[in-house]
Amino acid sequence: MSQVNVQQQPRFVIKQKITPMANRYVVSVPLPDGKPGPTVAYVEQARFKFKEEVTFYTDESKRYEVFRFKARSVIDFGATYDVFTPQNEALGLFRKDAKASLFRSTWHLEPAGQPPAKGQERSGVLAVLRRFSDFAAMFPFHFDFERQGQPLMRIDRKVALRDTYLLEIADPYLDRRLAIAMAVALDALQAR
Repeated sequence: MSQVNVQQQPRFVIKQKITPMANRYVVSVPLPDGKPGPTVAYVEQARFKFKEEVTFYTDESKRYEVFRFKARSVIDFGATYDVFTPQNEALGLFRKDAKASLFRSTWHLEPAGQPPAKGQERSGVLAVLRRFSDFAAMFPFHFDFERQGQPLMRIDRKVALRDTYLLEIADPYLDRRLAIAMAVALDALQAR
C-alpha cells in the first residue's frame, strides 16, 4: 500500500469520483482535522460487468496491486465476494443477505481465521426512505458491523457533492484490507 502501516490504522476516508465508464475510489488515512491524508489504495470499478471483480492498487498508476475482491457467481442478489492478496491468499469474504436487505441492507463479513460478523444499516427508517424516495442520495448511509455482540467496524457516508465515507475499525485484529474492500463494496455493489 503506502508508507503508512495500514494494519495499525483505525480510520480511513474513502472518496468516490463518478465517471462515465467507471467508479473511482481513493482510500486514505485521515489527518487530525479529518481531511484525507496519505493515500493507501486506489480503485477503479468498471461498470456493466457480468461477474464483478474489483482490484485495489497502491495509486492511480495501477502498477501495483494490493488486494482485490471477486464475485463467486454471475449477477446474484445474494452474491458472495472473496477478498484476496495479489498472491491469491484469502483475506476473507463478504456476502449480501438478500432477504434481510429488502428493507434494511444487511451484509455478512467473514474474516479468514476469525468468527463471522454481521453489518446492517444503522437506521431502519432511513433505510426505508432511501429505498422508496426519488431523492435517495440525500439520505445518509451508515452501517454498523458487529461480531458476537461487539463492535467490529462502522461505515458512515458523509453528505457531500461526491460520496465520501469514513471507515472506523474497532477490532485491532481485523485485516484492514478486508474492511476497506467491504466499505467500497457497500457503495459500488449496493443498489441505492
